[in-house]
Amino acid sequence: MSKTRRTVLAQITAFVGALGLGTQARAATPTPAATEGPFYPTPSMRMADVDNDLVKVTGLVQEAGGEVMILNGRVLDTDGRPRAGVRVEIWQCNMNGKYLHSGDRRDVVYDAGFQGFGHDITDAQGQFRFRTIRPTVYPGRTPHIHAKVLDGSSELLTTQFYLADHPENARDRLFNRMSDAQKAQVTMIFTAGPDGPETTVDIVI
Repeated sequence: MSKTRRTVLAQITAFVGALGLGTQARAATPTPAATEGPFYPTPSMRMADVDNDLVKVTGLVQEAGGEVMILNGRVLDTDGRPRAGVRVEIWQCNMNGKYLHSGDRRDVVYDAGFQGFGHDITDAQGQFRFRTIRPTVYPGRTPHIHAKVLDGSSELLTTQFYLADHPENARDRLFNRMSDAQKAQVTMIFTAGPDGPETTVDIVI
């Protein structure tokens, strides 16, 4: 999808949302599921700090390298109602393209200032928020952020978020397995926010 067309669609969506119809319209189709991938960090692999700020690890002075971004969103059901109290997890490779996982054995230095994994609990409006870094290329994949939604111990969805118009998207088999509409649901489009670039991706389950 071209930037021009994507901009027009975003403007239409914003206009409909301003009329109070946007939530219901967007909530009709569930967010497409995606593979968990090989590098989901088990609890024993995670840092002690697993909050929603992946850029700052408790006890360390330095923050993570990379471009800091804010990821906002809501978890909704297919009727557009918010899902409160569910756990949203994200994980991704650091700026060097290395995951916080013992299975990533590539000879690449891991950025100790990057948490690698974090979680948030949705509020009464179904909202979640993360402070992390703009995803970088991992060998064989376009930049992406993994996300998982859980209700207690029940996994509701595992998916991945992508950068809008990144050149590697065209060569990524998982990204191109989706329809254009599905791609739009999990694509991150950035605006300037008070804490840096921010994006909003709602999750429909």
